[in-house]
Amino acid sequence: MPTELSLAEHLEGLYTASTSLVRCAERAGLDSEVPTCPGWTVRRLAAHQGMVHRWATAVLRGESADPDELERTGWTAADPLAWLEDGAAALTGAILEADEDVRTVVFLNDAPAPRQFWARRQCHETTMHAVDGLSAALGRYPTGAETWIDPVLARDGIDELLGGFVTRNNSRVRCEDPLRVGVLPDDADEAWLVEVSRRPAVTTRLAVGAIGPDGLDDLDVELRASSVSLYLALWNRSDEVSVAPDLWEQWRSQSPISWT
Repeated sequence: MPTELSLAEHLEGLYTASTSLVRCAERAGLDSEVPTCPGWTVRRLAAHQGMVHRWATAVLRGESADPDELERTGWTAADPLAWLEDGAAALTGAILEADEDVRTVVFLNDAPAPRQFWARRQCHETTMHAVDGLSAALGRYPTGAETWIDPVLARDGIDELLGGFVTRNNSRVRCEDPLRVGVLPDDADEAWLVEVSRRPAVTTRLAVGAIGPDGLDDLDVELRASSVSLYLALWNRSDEVSVAPDLWEQWRSQSPISWT
């Protein structure tokens, strides 16, 4: 199954993340820098996330939208955080109003049906940017324990990234010498095996009971931490997870996701 979470659970995650982003942004201030997004301010973060919400809303409704114009509107809004909240509410409404069998674009491998896809994608998109807001409030990268993120939601986000994003033909997660990477949450009896080579990565999710007492065999890289810490680290929002510095830098350089 592409996801085990329901539409309602993804929408709850979207609401929690958008609310957390606004609260963290208020705490940090609009002109504060965002450590997890070098060169960004909180104002830019709010404008970007509000743009993405409105763009996704237009996609679901079959409407056209100019992302650059939307983002400029966010930059110049009298109250950027209220503008952000309005966009999140409109997106939630568009998802709820969409037909269950709505036909629209999806762009990930192993994706659920479009309505569920957009709820899931915007849940995790907003959660990561809410973590960016938290980093601005803290003045540093947050730890997993400092977030509000539920481990079940975190594992869903790991699965979307490893199964949906890094396996795409245009993914830059490649290497000359094949690597077997194990992503092993220490608070769940499941894991992901990511086989990286010159070709698009191949990800296998191992269900409960499929992992031996010693974990996975023949791994070149093992990432082991809590579900939330792994979620943040794989999305380049945490420095809690230890791995060889050169491999970690390679991941950080190859894995960033553009909203387009």
